[in-house]
Amino acid sequence: MKESMVRLGENLIAGQIEKVKGLTEEALKEGMSPNEILQEGMVPPMEELGERFSRGEAFLPELLLAAHAMRAAMEVLKPAIARRGIRQEATVIIGTVAGDIHDLGKNIVRMMLEGAAFRVVDVGVNVSAERFLEAYDQEKPDLVGLSSLLTTTMGEMEEVIQKVRRTYPAAKFIVGGAPIRQDFADKIGADGYAPDAPTAVKVAKRILGS
Repeated sequence: MKESMVRLGENLIAGQIEKVKGLTEEALKEGMSPNEILQEGMVPPMEELGERFSRGEAFLPELLLAAHAMRAAMEVLKPAIARRGIRQEATVIIGTVAGDIHDLGKNIVRMMLEGAAFRVVDVGVNVSAERFLEAYDQEKPDLVGLSSLLTTTMGEMEEVIQKVRRTYPAAKFIVGGAPIRQDFADKIGADGYAPDAPTAVKVAKRILGS
């Protein structure tokens, strides 16, 4: 691996936003493709950090800092991705269901997915089933991510899944949030459940066979 990609990864895990942006810009100027920068400099360290988080060796503040640094790098890469017509790994719509305005977990998942080269369309919080269907109509995503942090809004997930699948029977869903468990995900017909952001990336890839 190039030394510049090693430095990019080290600064990414450390959450050094300005350094990550600068190193990403340098890599583009040196002729590296956006995909090379992602796959060599960003995805491996983010996966490593996710593994450490899952083992209890890294903590939420570290994950947040790295995710913000990754998002800054993605903003640098997006114009180059657009110019080269590069298709990102898959499109994911993500949002917090109706009645729930919590967005921290959703935002971390979004940034982790972007860091894994997914194209993410964030429809926000307090999102109705109708709005999820509208977004599905517009984006034709590969996957929909639903978040709920309240026991009182968990049922909205099933409402979204049922409404979207009436029109798009093959639609795939991943769900998560503090009160959500695997048995509930199975009950409402979700294709996957993730207890945390790093796991969400793994589950998304599994669902999509990538």
